[in-house]
Amino acid sequence: MIDDFDLIVSSFQSQYGLRLSKELPHGMKWDEFRDLLIGVGPDTALGRVVEIRAEDQKEILENFTPEQHRIRNAWRRKHARDLAKTMSKEEMDMAMDGIKNMFLSMAGLKTV
Repeated sequence: MIDDFDLIVSSFQSQYGLRLSKELPHGMKWDEFRDLLIGVGPDTALGRVVEIRAEDQKEILENFTPEQHRIRNAWRRKHARDLAKTMSKEEMDMAMDGIKNMFLSMAGLKTV
């Protein structure tokens, strides 16, 4: 959320007409902030970026602009790094074995 705070600020301004720089110091409660954040729509800066990050349909990805690919790839790299930090070596090895077996199976080869 911290990495996306500029998108949150922009989205609150465009959707709600709220300037967080004024609202937060004057006592906006966490519950109110959270509820407004949940309600941010797809036509805001945050909504568009979240949509790009979450896209998995090959047909749509083929039509992404270079900037959309950059946004999506940066998010996926960060997510992978964060995941790697939370997994133990044993968990990572098990995940990698699962991926390897999936590819072997797809190729019609015997899994390990």
